[in-house]
Amino acid sequence: MEPKRLNAGQGWVWIKQGYALFVKAPLLWIVLLLICFIAVAALSAVPVVGEPLASLLLPAVLAGLMVGCRALEEGEELELAHLFSGFQHRTAHLVTVGGIALVGQYLIFGVMIMVGGATLVNILMSGQPVEDPEIIRQAVTGAGLSVLLGITLFSALVMAMQFAPMLVFFNNVAPLEAMKLSLRAFTNNVGPMLVYGATFIFLAILATMPMMLGWLVLMPVVFTSLYASYCDIFPEPEEVGTPP
Repeated sequence: MEPKRLNAGQGWVWIKQGYALFVKAPLLWIVLLLICFIAVAALSAVPVVGEPLASLLLPAVLAGLMVGCRALEEGEELELAHLFSGFQHRTAHLVTVGGIALVGQYLIFGVMIMVGGATLVNILMSGQPVEDPEIIRQAVTGAGLSVLLGITLFSALVMAMQFAPMLVFFNNVAPLEAMKLSLRAFTNNVGPMLVYGATFIFLAILATMPMMLGWLVLMPVVFTSLYASYCDIFPEPEEVGTPP
């Protein structure tokens, strides 16, 4: 399997396609995402094990949202049950993707510490809000190369994670190979990804203005447009399907 190379304009097409999926069931999309955010927040609040466990389960949750997108695309109804699809099929592989990402995150923090970013890493890993912005400013200023290195490595990790859950769930690709394919999809499609990202930044500014109410629309479109981009870059309709 090789990700397609697309022209830059497809980045805008993904957002339009994602919005079209959202308007098919707007209220239920909002409810589903509220359930996800509340569950993740509650799990993350558990001391010591909460945040790592949430990271492990996130790919399974994302897979469930993508199953909802596929149902709408095929003319079916969006259902609450779709959210749990990732916990019913290929769960071990999805959790493995989360595990690889979690280990990668800790490795990146380790690299940042080794190049002088220990103070900044301690703040990031503490999970506690820092009330004095001067503390953060000093930590970032003192980190120097560590900040640039961390941004680069975390960006690569995010790109490797972006399509991996879908490739594992819909295409039955092994976790590590799925992450490699996801990263390759980004490098093959820098143009549309830049258009996609820049458009979302603009839309995020607009969504924030009316008391952040616009995020009730924009956040679901983040996920539905992700599904649209996955289908465009990895088009295999005759082989790709939701497991029975």
